[in-house]
Amino acid sequence: MGSRLLGLVRELVFTTVFGAGKELAAFIAAFRIPNLLRDLFAEGALSVSFVTTFSKKMETEGKEAAFRLACMVISFLCLVLGTITVLGIFGSGWIVHLIAPGFFEVPGKAELTIHLTRILFPFIFFVSLAAVYMGLLNSLGSFGLPASASTAFNAVSILSGLALGWLIDPNLGPKSIYGFAIGTVIGGIAQFIIQVPRAIKLGFHYRWKLDWKDSGLKQVLVLTLPSVIAGAAVQVNVLVNTGFASFLENGAIPWLNCAFRLMQFPIGMFGVAIASVVLPSVSRSAAQANMEQFREKISEGVKLALFLTIPSSVGLAVLAKPIIAIIYQHGRFTALDTAQTAMVLQAYTIGLAGYAIIKVLAPSFYALDLPRIPVRISIIGIGLNIILNSMFIFVFKFGAVGLAISTSTVALINVLQLAFGLRARVGAYGHMWSFFAKISLSSIIMGLVVYGLRLVLEQRLIHFWGSFSIVLISISVGLATFLFMAWAVKMKELQMLLPVLKKK
Repeated sequence: MGSRLLGLVRELVFTTVFGAGKELAAFIAAFRIPNLLRDLFAEGALSVSFVTTFSKKMETEGKEAAFRLACMVISFLCLVLGTITVLGIFGSGWIVHLIAPGFFEVPGKAELTIHLTRILFPFIFFVSLAAVYMGLLNSLGSFGLPASASTAFNAVSILSGLALGWLIDPNLGPKSIYGFAIGTVIGGIAQFIIQVPRAIKLGFHYRWKLDWKDSGLKQVLVLTLPSVIAGAAVQVNVLVNTGFASFLENGAIPWLNCAFRLMQFPIGMFGVAIASVVLPSVSRSAAQANMEQFREKISEGVKLALFLTIPSSVGLAVLAKPIIAIIYQHGRFTALDTAQTAMVLQAYTIGLAGYAIIKVLAPSFYALDLPRIPVRISIIGIGLNIILNSMFIFVFKFGAVGLAISTSTVALINVLQLAFGLRARVGAYGHMWSFFAKISLSSIIMGLVVYGLRLVLEQRLIHFWGSFSIVLISISVGLATFLFMAWAVKMKELQMLLPVLKKK
């Protein structure tokens, strides 16, 4: 939560200083490749595969053998990521040609992006090491400090970016973007360094070790590859969207980035959290060949994800404009940028629930030892996204909104493929249609109430604090309306959540 809130503050600083202009578009495009590698490897598949193998090694062979594995994984990363970083720095021109070809049609835009790419590439090296240390500390029972590491990244990158940007350009003009790029790398170093003393205190001292024949290292790499491909769809689609957006106006990439950041809030808060709880349960059920319990756990996870994300998506769609205005419309981020970002966010909300359910369904195939299915669906999704983007951008001329519609459509198609693929192997989940009807009715009524309230309040409250009041009142009334409707139609998910809320 702290990381996501500070991440939003970081976005706010960028949009306030640079608006939705050329500099911010260049920075976002330059950061795409390091960020893609971070999401796929550092904070995704590599982290999961390392924790799994490290924990088993510590359980079966002891702490010394587990520490030896950690040293080898770190050494492997230093070798591979060091090479990738050097190649990325020297190949920045080719990378920008690949991910943002439209930038070369605007004088100076491609050159700026290439320079920023060279500065930002070392970020992936440090943040990957931070992910391994995070997995190691979690496996040793330490959670607080590694969980705070990404918060440290955002805090350090904001402060150092502002300081360096001011030193380069005291007016925080266009050239200060270089200071923010350097600050981002410093933030990545901080995310890594902050965890090292705790690891040393717990007995881990890194030494260079690399044995290509080691079974533990092989297991980490074998587990990583299919997980990378399966988890690549969203991030590769974001990268593809950047390429298409590079042919649009300057603001397209910042609009997409700001809207996607807000859409990720409920996905991260609900989808990831539910998936973290469901996966161990379904894994145990699969190991026991108890398909009835497997179906029950999947059904509970999917219903809970829908219960939390469908009203969230309706609320975001209805309140998109005032929410964007409150968060981003400061400094050089104009009312036009707010209107465009709001439309993009509304298009993204179409697929929000789909993204959350993918987080629940995709790992269940690994519990059934069927990793090829989510891999195949991810590859299909990437191809479909390219086709839809081409159609919406070059044929229908939908602009940035078209890219968001394509992303949402692909998410919904992917989740349907996963749902029907899982159903064919474990049977029907049970009572999904009646549940979907109840949650849709509750969310639609909530949305109508919030929309009507917003129309009434906007006529009376037109300044910043007015917009803030509109959002605060609308969210409160919308939440009360949804909870009342969920109670009225007797949704058991509400009965599951109420004791938790009372306890909190």
